Amino acid sequence: MSVAAFAGRRLAGAAVLLVLLSAVIFAATAVLPGDAVSAVAGVDASEAQRADVRAELGLDRPAAARYVDWVAGAVRGDLGRGFVGDRPVTEVLATRLPNSLLLAGLTLAVTAPLATLLGLWTGLRGGAGDRIVSTAAQILAAVPEFVVAALLVAVLAVWLEILPRVSVVPLGGTPLDVPHALILPVLTLSAVGLAVATRLLRASVADAAATPYCEAARLNGVRGMRLAVRHILPNAAAPAVQALTLTTGALVGSAVVVENVFDYPGIGRELQLAVAARDIPMVQGIATALAGVMLLVLLAGDICARLLGAREGHR
Repeated sequence: MSVAAFAGRRLAGAAVLLVLLSAVIFAATAVLPGDAVSAVAGVDASEAQRADVRAELGLDRPAAARYVDWVAGAVRGDLGRGFVGDRPVTEVLATRLPNSLLLAGLTLAVTAPLATLLGLWTGLRGGAGDRIVSTAAQILAAVPEFVVAALLVAVLAVWLEILPRVSVVPLGGTPLDVPHALILPVLTLSAVGLAVATRLLRASVADAAATPYCEAARLNGVRGMRLAVRHILPNAAAPAVQALTLTTGALVGSAVVVENVFDYPGIGRELQLAVAARDIPMVQGIATALAGVMLLVLLAGDICARLLGAREGHR
């Protein structure tokens, strides 16, 4: 199967999966704790007022009809308007999603080279160094993100006082206007991402190093950097790309926690606020958009791995 056909099949599968996920998200919002009508009308509203608000919000209609209308609007690029503030969901996505993508991009820029170096070193050398790094990565991967964030805040913001405790961005500005506000969120996500990526890359490098191809290279006197660059990395490239793709997926969930800890103006923060306010259209739109981004990342990772695998197959 050609790469183009493979990409087409994967893209079609991702589109079908996104539709199914949107249905699951829509159903999940129906069972959110609390009542969206109470959040909008107020807890002291009378039954008549609550009925009026329910009709105004369209919550008196069957869930299936509301989902069909929502999908029809989404196809046209209209994800509805939030119950709180009457803000268009697409406007919130356009404002906040780039901030989250910036955070994820900076995290990957830190994580990818460090994880590659550590994965190569531990996968090739073994011994005490491998055990120490692998154990540290396993422990760090098990620590919740908010604990890592709290420790970094305690050391860098409270004790040393060299970084701000929260990521305050000027009104109308972007995080790039205050680069120091990005450091703690990026460090937190990098610590978690590095632990996961190092373990996955270490396994890929160890598997590649154990292949007959690499054993033959060693018997021919190939050692050190030459072995790593010419023989190990090309064979481990496809699994390494998939490992980094999975790490990126893990960052999506971690970013929701980290953005709330540091009050970072990203889409994860908006999602948490929407859930707290029972803002159903906002939750549906943001969650579906995040699912779409994740599917695109996985699709890109699969295509890259396929290209690298095809390249190695022709060598």
